Amino acid sequence: MLRAKILSTGSSLPQRVLTNTELSQMVDTSNEWIVERTGISERRIADKDKATSDLAYEASKRALKAAGMKVSDISMIIVATISGDMSMPSTACFLQKRLNAKNACAFDVNAACSGFIYALSTANAFIRSGLHKNVLVVGAEILSRFTDWQDRSTCVLFGDGAGAVLLGAHRGKSGILSTHLYSDGNLWDLIQVPAGGSRMPASKDTVEERLHFIKMKGNETFKVAVKTLGSLVEMTLRHNGLSPSQLDLLIPHQANHRIIQAVASRLGLSMDKVVVNINKYGNTSAASIPIALDEAVCSGRIKKGDYILLESFGGGLTWASAMIKW
Repeated sequence: MLRAKILSTGSSLPQRVLTNTELSQMVDTSNEWIVERTGISERRIADKDKATSDLAYEASKRALKAAGMKVSDISMIIVATISGDMSMPSTACFLQKRLNAKNACAFDVNAACSGFIYALSTANAFIRSGLHKNVLVVGAEILSRFTDWQDRSTCVLFGDGAGAVLLGAHRGKSGILSTHLYSDGNLWDLIQVPAGGSRMPASKDTVEERLHFIKMKGNETFKVAVKTLGSLVEMTLRHNGLSPSQLDLLIPHQANHRIIQAVASRLGLSMDKVVVNINKYGNTSAASIPIALDEAVCSGRIKKGDYILLESFGGGLTWASAMIKW
């Protein structure tokens, strides 16, 4: 059976670290309050002269080097992001230019924090159809540009970064076994950036009212996420005929440590089988899963034959999962 197999991973994180202590000097908060409610201790912030495609480029270069693959071998580039360089053209096209990937088509996917798995699923479908052989999938965000640093309920959450994977066509039992994508547009208002689109174009009023920043109903989002993700991971395991005990590693979207713990508890999984880096990077939206995946690969936590489950939840609302046999 033809499958899409992850050939390599890569990631890129800004050097600038913003700690909770520094944040407490900007807004009315404290390190203890942030850690208790989110599990976040610090996050990375991109330099002012960097754009999302710059982080995507560095992550992609590392993935290409790890795979020993030429840029000319890539036939498709998909970038998952909600913080692209511009509204138009796509960040994927900027990345294509930087890589000089002349043989590749390029486009973006916007599914907020679920974006990477949505992009992974899209690439998987193209590879399994036989239309494409090697696809570069990137999750990249500079959320600090869309964070309201006067809003203590949201500014503590987000960070910048990028992660990339190279997918290749593979015949065998390993690779992406299944992907599962869901959404509920009725809950769009739980996480949003109100202004900047056709419904509310940029104006003096939208800027003054701070409507170009991320707005979030935290308590409502938390409740929906815990319920939805628990059901999602159980369904993904059942679909693949696996029990929780057969799962080698869970790589969740890094949104909130309490959500991650709740999902692991529902599965009866030890936290030793869960990748957690939210303490270091905060919520990097579409970049969080590929960054965590790259760290797991580089640290030797993933071995050949392991069952890896990816799961995410984000604005839209969207949620998604992927089961992978390494």
